[in-house]
Amino acid sequence: MAVKIRLKRMGQKKAPFYRVVVADARAPRDGKFIEEIGYFDPTKEPSVFKVDEEKAKQWLANGAQPTETVNKLFKNANIVK
Repeated sequence: MAVKIRLKRMGQKKAPFYRVVVADARAPRDGKFIEEIGYFDPTKEPSVFKVDEEKAKQWLANGAQPTETVNKLFKNANIVK
């Protein structure tokens, strides 16, 4: 089973915020997920990104692959080098 760390879109039209979730790669974007590990709100100034670093590092160590966007967020938060 391929596991990905990705964003789940929530919020209203034109006012999105995202939850950082660990999900099976075959599941739909806003569908079933394994665990929620944080959130990202790009509408605030500056953008708000909070994630449970321990859980994120644990999932990465277990082989979960972050998407491009999540990888950039992790690099900005110094979770991944």
